[in-house]
Amino acid sequence: MYLTPQRILLAGASGLTGEHLLDRLLSEPTVERVLAPSRRPLAEHPHLENPVGELLELLPQLSGPIDTAFCCLGSTIKQAGSQEAFRAIDLDLVLAFARRARELGARHLLVVSALGANARSAVFYNRIKGEMEEALQAQDWPQLTLVRPSLLLGPRRDFRLGERLAAPLLRWLPGKYGGIEATVLARALWRLALEEDRGVRVIESDRLRRLGR
Repeated sequence: MYLTPQRILLAGASGLTGEHLLDRLLSEPTVERVLAPSRRPLAEHPHLENPVGELLELLPQLSGPIDTAFCCLGSTIKQAGSQEAFRAIDLDLVLAFARRARELGARHLLVVSALGANARSAVFYNRIKGEMEEALQAQDWPQLTLVRPSLLLGPRRDFRLGERLAAPLLRWLPGKYGGIEATVLARALWRLALEEDRGVRVIESDRLRRLGR
């Protein structure tokens, strides 16, 4: 069964995936409102509401109703500055956003996680992503979609040498390990938002690439 989300809440609209997803949402004739809080102003659009500031401070000010929420928040330990700061963004802030989205009436939450997310992983990054996934499941959403892309490909504002060097190789790796263009991930997220499938879904990178073609 397919739904037509009309009122959207989007976190991370100024990031690589979030930018492409925002463009997709604003081009959809069924979407009448996109509420996208961000740290810097976004391009103006008649269907876009863009409160500017720190997300944690903006969350109590957001108003509904909302049908569907997308969370494209994500950092790196280098960007965040420490493991504690990374946890504050990729775990605590994601959970706070999800709680507020539910309060505003959202019934479907789609979250960008990461390949290898596992709450029992020895790798700190993967462990935090896994803890985030488990905590979101504990919120008991009517519909929760967790997507686990491999390395995201596309031009970023911040230079990441490791990703720049790895990208050519990861484009050709098989299955879920192959890199995925952010534009492809954005298309896949929108397609997944249109599907009614109660409960929790975990979508790996290889399926995301197929959905986003």
